[in-house]
Amino acid sequence: MGTTHNSKHFETLDPQDWEKSKALMHKMVDDAFDYIEHVRDREIWLEMPQEVLKSFETALPHLPVDPENVYEDFTKNILPYNMGNIHPRFWAWYMGAGTISGVMGDFWASVMNPNLGGGTHAAHKVEEQVINWIKEIMEYPESASGLLVSGGSMANFTALAVARNVKAGFDIRNEGVQNIKKRMVVYGSTEVHSCNQKACELLGLGANFFKKIVVNKDYTINIEALQKQIILDKKNGLNPICVIATSGTVNTGAIDNLNAIADICKQNNLWFHVDGAIGAIAMLSKQVKPQLQGIERADSVALDLHKWLHMPFEVGCVLIKDEESHKNTFSLIPEYLAKNTRGLASGENWFSEYGLQLSRHFRALKVWMSIKEHGSERFGRMITRNVEQAQYLGKLISANDDLELMAPIGLDIVCFRYNPGDKNSDSLNALNKEIKLQIEEKAIAVPGYTTLNGQYCIRVAISNHRVTNNDFDELTKHILEIGENIKVNY
Repeated sequence: MGTTHNSKHFETLDPQDWEKSKALMHKMVDDAFDYIEHVRDREIWLEMPQEVLKSFETALPHLPVDPENVYEDFTKNILPYNMGNIHPRFWAWYMGAGTISGVMGDFWASVMNPNLGGGTHAAHKVEEQVINWIKEIMEYPESASGLLVSGGSMANFTALAVARNVKAGFDIRNEGVQNIKKRMVVYGSTEVHSCNQKACELLGLGANFFKKIVVNKDYTINIEALQKQIILDKKNGLNPICVIATSGTVNTGAIDNLNAIADICKQNNLWFHVDGAIGAIAMLSKQVKPQLQGIERADSVALDLHKWLHMPFEVGCVLIKDEESHKNTFSLIPEYLAKNTRGLASGENWFSEYGLQLSRHFRALKVWMSIKEHGSERFGRMITRNVEQAQYLGKLISANDDLELMAPIGLDIVCFRYNPGDKNSDSLNALNKEIKLQIEEKAIAVPGYTTLNGQYCIRVAISNHRVTNNDFDELTKHILEIGENIKVNY
């Protein structure tokens, strides 16, 4: 006879002492709430000392370790050395700050542990509802399809895969891209996110046929140059298939002229895609929404919900207007995934038919819980406040002779530098790099950086619901103090 569950010899991965394990979990929850509540009281970022780095070089554990000891190891060697992006003064990479309801959603998603590839169960319905909410936000038709993905990179990849298949002019799933007679061309600005080029490369289109169009002084795509390039490529026997507009560039937050691009795509029978990883969700903001006019005309939109919607990593979304084309790009149903008319394996449309993944995390629950708790209008107000804070920082910069804006403020991104007025370009670049590093190393703040027209800029991306205007007062004060102290060295 086989070993029964009640046997002392039956081994599982469940706790051997449920009450002891429960007590440890309660402690973790208490510690987690304290960690988030007092985030402002801690240094944003700490460099890991050698003894901590050494702790990650230990051999594979072969025998069990007491869970309390595992947790102690975590609190000592991992927790203090977090990236810091939940702190209100983290402005380096464009990231959201998380929410408690998002944490709860991720917790329960892991407890339930469903696979969102397909089937008829509650998790599937939650993702359907979240996608429908996002369609409503983006003013997309109910008939559109959507998919929750890891982030903007996969959202853009998914949309461009559909665009390629629809506009190729032949059965690309069966014939592949090896024998294309007319090379397909995709367009975006020189400010477009690099994930779009990577997608074009992986889709077999080639980096040389991802044409990057010059930008205007405000870093939006130059519409006239785009039109001329499309005409030239057609004349040269190429096959233009798609224009990628950006609603919030990663460098400066610039929003392309979406209606103008929509018109060009309509005139030339091109797929109109919007990379809205940064700014599309700002449709929730009454102040920003007018700047996004035309996004509802796009054939597809990519969004990052772990940015300005503040979901814990990771969750992005792609919307495709033509549901049939979306499904035809990815659907493949072998015998072991055949659907039933009844039971768990029923359901008409499985999410695995709309993207690369069959195994899919229950990402939707944290979004569902957060939106239900806070409501879309509150998220919109948080977005509006960040935009207003960017303008506040801009005024601080403009009011000081030793600070200068390096680009128009787009959405919630401010690019500027310290400039005492007596330095050449190379000296200013080196000086501002050092200021940025000292601001970070002294745990005053974690700003980002970029280079615009060869000029090094301190870049502040304000996508945090905890930040206040006082934080920018402190930032500029310390930049001026550090700059004054070290400028003689450059």
